[in-house]
Amino acid sequence: MSGIPLYLHACKVGLSLDHRPVFSLFPTPLVNTTHLPMLYLWCQPHVYVYISTHSQGLNVRGGSQGPPPVASHFVSPCITATHVSVFFLVTGCCNVICSDKTGTLTANEMTATKLVTSDGLHAEVTGVGYDGKGSVHLLPSNDEVREFTNVSVGKLVEAGCVANNAIIRGDKLMGQPTEGALLVLGMKMGLGNASENYIRKKEIPFSSEQRWMAVKCMDTLESQEEVYFMKGAYEEVIQCCTSYNSGGISMPLTPQQKSLYLQEEKNMGSQGLRVLALASGAELGKLMFLGLIGIIDPPRSGVSEAVQILLDSGVAVKMITGDALETAQAIGRNIGLSNGHLKAISGEELDRLDESALPSVVTKVSVFYRTSPKHKLKIIKALQRTGAIVGMTGDGVNDAVALKSADIGVAMGKTGTDVSKEAADMILVDDDFSTIMNAIEEGKGIFYNIKNFVRFQLSTSISALSLITLSTIMNLPNPLNAMQILWINIIMDGPPAQSLGVEPVDKDAIKQPPRNAKEAILSKALLLKILLSAAIIISGTLFVFWKEIPDGKVTPRTTTMTFTCFVFFDMFNALACRSLNKTIFEIGIFKNRMFWLSVIGSILGQMAVIYIPPLQKVFLTQNLHALDLLFLTGLASSVFVVSELIKFCEQCCCRKKTVKVLEEEI
Repeated sequence: MSGIPLYLHACKVGLSLDHRPVFSLFPTPLVNTTHLPMLYLWCQPHVYVYISTHSQGLNVRGGSQGPPPVASHFVSPCITATHVSVFFLVTGCCNVICSDKTGTLTANEMTATKLVTSDGLHAEVTGVGYDGKGSVHLLPSNDEVREFTNVSVGKLVEAGCVANNAIIRGDKLMGQPTEGALLVLGMKMGLGNASENYIRKKEIPFSSEQRWMAVKCMDTLESQEEVYFMKGAYEEVIQCCTSYNSGGISMPLTPQQKSLYLQEEKNMGSQGLRVLALASGAELGKLMFLGLIGIIDPPRSGVSEAVQILLDSGVAVKMITGDALETAQAIGRNIGLSNGHLKAISGEELDRLDESALPSVVTKVSVFYRTSPKHKLKIIKALQRTGAIVGMTGDGVNDAVALKSADIGVAMGKTGTDVSKEAADMILVDDDFSTIMNAIEEGKGIFYNIKNFVRFQLSTSISALSLITLSTIMNLPNPLNAMQILWINIIMDGPPAQSLGVEPVDKDAIKQPPRNAKEAILSKALLLKILLSAAIIISGTLFVFWKEIPDGKVTPRTTTMTFTCFVFFDMFNALACRSLNKTIFEIGIFKNRMFWLSVIGSILGQMAVIYIPPLQKVFLTQNLHALDLLFLTGLASSVFVVSELIKFCEQCCCRKKTVKVLEEEI
């Protein structure tokens, strides 16, 4: 499943920490925080507190089981925010996206715009939509054609309406958009009901392998003879033809005529049109060629921008289509897929390639044309052998194997079959390629938020455990009592830690290169930052503790100052953990409202513990002066200041490296 890798990393972090007891002083368990409310279990490492009935001993065992549920918790709201059904988190490491053209990169709103008859007549079509408004005009005379006022145009359009399974009711299409475009073309010429003049006897359905469909009909108006109507890819249809229509008369099909038709097909394809060839006749192998119809399917709004962003971020985008080379190249250039150069390869050429040579060829190709579902599988396997994390889109029954084999199978929500949806890991509800980019951006944002969460949780846990350990080693009294430790872990860490998970996605996250799928959450750089933050918190808290016991005697003021110092350090540490690489001014101080609400709530809770008498008795605290709070705030802010300075230095180093690389390139 596509979401599993990151979740497993989170589990490993939790398990590796959960099985490392830091120290054990007393074996008598009195309080076990696993019995605390479920909210605590979701957001907090387990802390077991043992209190001996004969002494003031403390036993703390820290292990983070927070990451796995947090990984799930952070993903949940984002599934609703984007239009992806499940498991898009792993797209943060996806580095190749293989996308269908029709309906994903394009709008799937097809309109016939050009006609070329078999006897060389050209016509253009006006009007868009499924209401049938528009007309067909011959070129260059601009004469309007209705029904069979021109036999060649009439027969071409009639074939498109008869070899058709689409139905248009009102302005709504039921069926394939390609067939809908042919039906609307017939409506514009008054031939929308042409199929009613025939009784269908047989249908040979379209398949991606044969790339044509045909129907066998009986004419009910004239001779009542049986006739075939065929439509499909030009190179397939022309092989079934032995003659061509010239003003209603059948003429032998010559190599010269085929060459002319092929040139016309390429010209239409270079304009980004999907080209359909049509033919009719008494026998399938001896049909009469009728002409070509060019259908436009414009790129979706925002697709070219999405493709450019993905290419800039290091994600390769490959278009897979069953259309001809010229059509595929035109659409590829239109959406910016070329990026300066556009290399294309056909399904037949893929079949001829040796398995060992396939990976090196596939990585360099941006457009795959005249392909079938089996080619999709071959492309996926070749890319995966290079170590790529591949996302593949598909909608048909035959795409199921490719979707299942891809690292991230993406089915279409509108046009996808139930089989493809079952096989896929994700479902694009709106069939829009731009949504994949949004999912990648969200996935990267979630990964960074989880790292922020882990950084905060571990630095806090290490600080608390080390504080008690060092106090014991240095023969100092316990700086915190049991209730204060519980307060820190249950109340302080919960809301701030969870609010880090809803930190808005950084607008520059999508520009970051795809992460390595094998990359652990706890990288060396992150671990160093965790240890540095923990060291500052421990040093500051021990300093306050040492300062408040000059005569070696622990008083309520001593523990209150130490307790409050640790809590304030916690809050400033959470502020520093909002971003790994950007300063607070770059991400926006008040951008995460949930964070500030949780911090304010935690501070108000701390003030209540210090100043409300009933709580003072429970937590053994006493009132602090305003100057005390000001001193603790200044001291605790050091963990935030140091973290921000490190981020600033890292940015300066990165800028210098970038400038050096650019100078070398120049």
